[in-house]
Amino acid sequence: MNEGPKEAGDDRALVKAAQRGDEQAFRALVERYQRRVVQLALGMTKDPDEAMDIAQETFVKVHRYLPSFKGDSSFYTWTYRIAMNLCLDAQRRKGRAERVDLEQGDEAELEASMDPPSAALAGPQRQTLNAELRGKIDEALASLSENHRAILILREIEGLSYEELSKVLAIRKGTVMSRLFHSRLKMQNKLREYLGEDAPDASEPEGDE
Repeated sequence: MNEGPKEAGDDRALVKAAQRGDEQAFRALVERYQRRVVQLALGMTKDPDEAMDIAQETFVKVHRYLPSFKGDSSFYTWTYRIAMNLCLDAQRRKGRAERVDLEQGDEAELEASMDPPSAALAGPQRQTLNAELRGKIDEALASLSENHRAILILREIEGLSYEELSKVLAIRKGTVMSRLFHSRLKMQNKLREYLGEDAPDASEPEGDE
């Protein structure tokens, strides 16, 4: 979900206007990103009502803290970070979050893991899969820890870059690489459990970053 130059420029103009008290500019920002935030929250919680609540709370916080937003990161990266923190807080309140220790791995393996994700998990290609396979992918995602599921959703489905992942999740880029590598392995293993040898290969490269 990388922004183009025009969209990023539009965001900056809208943010500056909203910081001056222009409510119409703020509504335009909400309309631009609300659906994406709901999708992120739904991927994390699997509960449509909770996802809507998290999205609303996200933009309440965005509105509250927008005057102090200095633009060190893009607006949507900042917004995603707020939303992800709210998702993780919700999971912790339910006692479902699992602590994921910093994984260690061979640097060559980690570099290899930075290839683009499997098309099976991503937008348009995913829609062509049959309902059973989509269900198994969702089931496999839901079985992962919150940290592993979060990074897969943000990378594989939302398309954030590694730098954006580092900012949204507040972790070092090396940790992004390691966590993504292990998340993909876990996802692939879960899919093989469900589907046998027909499981999509989550580590197969599709091109350069």
